Amino acid sequence: MSKFDYDPAKKMMDVSRRAILGCGVGLGAVAAGQLLSPKAFGAGAGPAPTDAGPDKGVMKVGQFPGTAKRVISIHMWGAISQVDTFDYKPMLFKMHGQEIPDSVKGHAKVSAMSNAQSSFPVFKPMRDFKQYGESGRSVSDLMPYTGKIADDLCFIKTMHTDHVNHDPAAFFLHTGFQLSGRPAAGAWVNYALGTDNANLPSYVVMKSQFMAAGVGASSGCWSAGFLPSHHQGVEFRSGNSPVLYVDNPEGMDREHRRKELDFIDELSRAEYETSHDPEVMSKITQYEMAYRMQESVPEISDISDEPDYILDMYGPQVRIPGTFARNCLLTRRLIERGVKFVQLIQVGWDHHTGIVKRHPADCWAVDQPSAALVTDLKQRGLLDDTLVMFGGEFGRTPYAQGGITDSSGRDHHGGNFTMWLAGGGSKPGIEYGKTDDFSYNIAENPVSVHDLHATMMYMLGIDHKALTYHYQGRDFRLTDVAGELVKGILA
Repeated sequence: MSKFDYDPAKKMMDVSRRAILGCGVGLGAVAAGQLLSPKAFGAGAGPAPTDAGPDKGVMKVGQFPGTAKRVISIHMWGAISQVDTFDYKPMLFKMHGQEIPDSVKGHAKVSAMSNAQSSFPVFKPMRDFKQYGESGRSVSDLMPYTGKIADDLCFIKTMHTDHVNHDPAAFFLHTGFQLSGRPAAGAWVNYALGTDNANLPSYVVMKSQFMAAGVGASSGCWSAGFLPSHHQGVEFRSGNSPVLYVDNPEGMDREHRRKELDFIDELSRAEYETSHDPEVMSKITQYEMAYRMQESVPEISDISDEPDYILDMYGPQVRIPGTFARNCLLTRRLIERGVKFVQLIQVGWDHHTGIVKRHPADCWAVDQPSAALVTDLKQRGLLDDTLVMFGGEFGRTPYAQGGITDSSGRDHHGGNFTMWLAGGGSKPGIEYGKTDDFSYNIAENPVSVHDLHATMMYMLGIDHKALTYHYQGRDFRLTDVAGELVKGILA
């Protein structure tokens, strides 16, 4: 008898210790599960784990009718330059090479690299801007495809953050806190609403890169934090096996895998009856999801059924696995199959040097695909109830780093940056907020990351103040103790 043969009558299975550990990702995962379990740190019990699952959230539906059913978060990791793309400032062309006025620069928080500079020459945008559509929104020639859909977009010009280093700012953008360890926005949405397709994760993450530059993405930005671990983002990678550890090992077929999971489920439920550790049931949820993804993920990844006119719309890189363009197309395929939250990350935007060469190339890699994603959702009737958000973790300075030379760059700038939204109940064709003549300070209607999260939750039908999780003696929420609804961007 094979060590995986199962006798239902006896409910016995001759499974070696090594085989049981091999069903997941090994001893490391077991150890991590013990160390990272909420119980180990005194977490509150939260809702009963037996009531949670891949197809259920603690709320299941919003507390009130929302305008969005799902979210696509597109992050230009490393910080796309607002002055070169969406925040048109004629003054920068006029004062190119001159010192930025002290009255503008003031005493705002800057990075250590800017502190080391002795001169701050204004650096004009790399391309001209044009007005697009009936709304007349100004968009750089670096982003012509985005310009063509300007009437569908809501440009928030006054996003701001206190953080001027990548990891703290990125963690803050995704989790509402500057340190790793808090649940990401996608995990909160998963926890609250679950998924509309139990054969796919509710929360999917895809990373890509065009030109090498600067820092890489951290998994803390799609972590479940102190929420049950099955709410974390599931990373889809390029290649024949998009999700790690989903494929069966050599020598195991699907029937044997099913029997093994049934046995592990029985053991785990017995353990839960003793320990009441919610992570026990979370692990079973993850194993079961992995089993279902063995059939659902290959179907998602196979784009052979997409017509040429759709592929052409996303641009030439869509035919290359792992590119931003391919990930945008896969995002549409995930969304139309019921996935609640997709997080797209394009790394490589940290242009401290050589920005004149690097920024246009990176803009080329994301402009057509992101515009195509919005257009594709719209033509399929999915944009009205899908919120798309595009931006970086902060902005970039209107002055040059390293002086005005062929190798000039732009430093980090948290004082203001631009994000655009599409669909999901956002107001199309508008600009919200106003910056000064140098895109350095906010003049009207500042929007914090907490405000953005509060508004996103509202669009999903969730009161951000009411969605909490008890951990280490206090109730936590995505917006911490802040966040106001930005009514001016709502349709």
